[in-house]
Amino acid sequence: MDERTGKELVRHMSSLALMGVPQTHTLPDGYRIQLAPWGRRELLLIGLPLLIATVLIATLAGPWAPLAVVPGVLLAALLWFFRDPPRAIPVEEAAYVSPADGRVTDVTHLDEYHFFGGPATRVGIFLSVLDVHVNRVPAEAEVVETHYAEGARHDARTPEATDHNESQWVGWQEPCGARFAVRQVSGAVARRIVCPLSPGDHYGRGERFGMIKFGSRTELIVPAGVQIAVKAGDRVHGGSTILARR
Repeated sequence: MDERTGKELVRHMSSLALMGVPQTHTLPDGYRIQLAPWGRRELLLIGLPLLIATVLIATLAGPWAPLAVVPGVLLAALLWFFRDPPRAIPVEEAAYVSPADGRVTDVTHLDEYHFFGGPATRVGIFLSVLDVHVNRVPAEAEVVETHYAEGARHDARTPEATDHNESQWVGWQEPCGARFAVRQVSGAVARRIVCPLSPGDHYGRGERFGMIKFGSRTELIVPAGVQIAVKAGDRVHGGSTILARR
């Protein structure tokens, strides 16, 4: 990496962090990246110092220049975590798409669910630190209720996480009157749920609505009778994989 390229990288990284918008940026040498808007704080506080360290070591450290790979790899990991790739959204009217990337850990029958006034089915998805952590709306709907609950730091793959970890619950109603709910559950590494939603907000299927940082779980809850299209162990992608159909 020469000095000119290093300066260009610093300039582009600074603009990414300061703008905090989900758009594609072209970096030197033709690299393209799309980042989630909710990573601005981490990009400023962690990413920018890592980038500066990488450039300084690579250009000024002489025989020690190969050590630039250390902050460089950490920077790449940070950018990878906050990536926000575009998705092909299914147009099937009665479909519910996945609210998150990850692996289905459980499909659970619930005897009674308050938001529906009857039985329900819950699909749990575990997001590892390698997955895209942006959350998307399963179907076109309006926010009816939101509830935040503080909690513990259990591993997001365990049953204890579902019942006791920090979580953000959102109840939605579709234009046809059907209801569903999405629940964001934090994991053991960090508790940082982003969900800037309020009752009355309207979103289309597959739209981004928030994220959970550094390992987590996301749940889709639908009324009993809705056909579930996945099973435990399946890999899913937010906004594109169909989880269920009315």
